[in-house]
Amino acid sequence: MIIGKVTGSIFSTRKSEKLVGNKFMIVHPEESMSSGRGDLVAIDIIGAGIGEKVLVALGSAARIGCDMPEAPVDAAIVGIIDEGQEV
Repeated sequence: MIIGKVTGSIFSTRKSEKLVGNKFMIVHPEESMSSGRGDLVAIDIIGAGIGEKVLVALGSAARIGCDMPEAPVDAAIVGIIDEGQEV
């Protein structure tokens, strides 16, 4: 799981039937959690908005977290961060 900021949204008129009706957002991972990867496209099951800090589940945890075990999902926004504290 990583923390990131929603920077945009994606619209797709043609997609897998298993993804129809879902919203997709562009998430920029926090630098300390990016592991060299760039922005992610994540399915948004909770209604995050642009500019919000979010928790993103990756890999098979994303499919489980959004209750879509058969969908081609690799990243899912599973939480909106209200506040946090670095240690």
